[in-house]
Amino acid sequence: MRLQNKIAIVTGAAKGIGAAIAMRYAEEGARVVATDISTAGAEVVAQIVGNGGEAVFFQADVSKADQVQELIRFTKETYGVPSVLCNNAAINVPGSVVELDEEVWDRTMEVNVKSMFLTSKYCVPEMIEAGGGSVVNMASANSFAAEPRLSAYVASKGAIHMLTKQMALDFAADNVRVNCICPGWVDTAFNDAHADLFGGRDEVLKSISEFQPIGRTIQPIEIANVAVFLAADESSAMTGSAVVVDGGLTSK
Repeated sequence: MRLQNKIAIVTGAAKGIGAAIAMRYAEEGARVVATDISTAGAEVVAQIVGNGGEAVFFQADVSKADQVQELIRFTKETYGVPSVLCNNAAINVPGSVVELDEEVWDRTMEVNVKSMFLTSKYCVPEMIEAGGGSVVNMASANSFAAEPRLSAYVASKGAIHMLTKQMALDFAADNVRVNCICPGWVDTAFNDAHADLFGGRDEVLKSISEFQPIGRTIQPIEIANVAVFLAADESSAMTGSAVVVDGGLTSK
């Protein structure tokens, strides 16, 4: 129970990595507020509760300030001041800067980066007043290495990497730690549109050892385990870190 007595918000918790993190946080004793724009997050919460964990669902678009403020208010009223904020909400629409519509670029930045600004803006002061906390941002191997035709996504993940470091500097003295996780190719539906650039998921799996040295996809639970470590007191000396969990992808 490494997260016992902790209250955690997980954004983008309806599926994939976010769902896995919400489940692992609950397994480790945290009281979890799972939030997503999709009501499928309620199914994740039902599974957590069915397994004996403690969690509630709050539907929100975390790129909208008023909805983020309601999320923080709901969390405080339901469980108390959040001690863990896991910023996982993201979208990925492939395309070069020539191919992408301006609206897609703007929406990517809103969901992937602005959401982290907003959740942190309204959550970090609460953490400071309560004595501290941990912010876990979901970045990417693309925070370090670009890929063809992923202009908006790669730009957003680079921004998250540097935002993490900047926030770590601002709040270290307040006992608020800010770190990010940088996954490689994770086996979730989130990557389907990206996989289509290479002929589909099956084609990606055939050639995965060519770009991800461990020779397989990464499972959401493997990212969630790192998110547990960064939320737990075991990582108490870590802030401003980008923890790369990419199967060796960026080692080449």
